Amino acid sequence: MKQLLKSYGVMMIGQSPYTKLQQCSALLAMVLITFLAAALGSLGSLNAPEFYRQLVLPSWAPPGWLFGPAWTLLYTLMALAAWLVWRSDRLAVTGRALLFYGIQLVLNALWSWLFFAWYLGAAALAEIVLLWLAILVTLLLFKRHSTLAAVLLLPYLAWVSFATMLTWSIWQLNPTVL
Repeated sequence: MKQLLKSYGVMMIGQSPYTKLQQCSALLAMVLITFLAAALGSLGSLNAPEFYRQLVLPSWAPPGWLFGPAWTLLYTLMALAAWLVWRSDRLAVTGRALLFYGIQLVLNALWSWLFFAWYLGAAALAEIVLLWLAILVTLLLFKRHSTLAAVLLLPYLAWVSFATMLTWSIWQLNPTVL
C-alpha cells in the first residue's frame, strides 16, 4: 500500500522533509490562503445571486445555489493539492509550482470582480481564459511533485472549463448588461 501511495506522489507524514507540526501548520496555512482568495472573490460577487437571476441564461446554466457548494469543494481540493506539493520537498524545489498556484488564486478572485461587480463581460472572458491557462500550468507543475495533487486539480480545471463556456454564453446573451 505504501508503495502504491508513493507511486502517486503521496508521502506518509514521516516521509516529508518537514516535521509533523510544520506539516499541520502548512495545511492550515494553505486552507487559509486558499479560502482568503475565495473570500476576496466573494466580496466582488455580493450581488451575484440577484444579478444572476436577472440575466438571460443558456438552457444549460446551473442554478445559482449550486455555485457555493461547488466552489467550497473545489477550494478544499485546491488547498489540499497545494499542501501535498509543499510537503513533497523543500520550498526551493516546490516554489515555482506554488508561485503558479498563487497566481491562479489571484486570477480566480479577480474574475468575480470583473463579472459581478464591474459588469465587464469581455474582460471577464479574457481573464477566465488566462485563469484556465494558469490552472493548467499549475496542474502540470504540481504533477512533477505529486500525481495526487495534480489529480485533485482536475475537477477545478473542468469546472473552470465549464465556467468559461458559461461566461462566453452569458456575455453573448446579455450585451447591454455586460
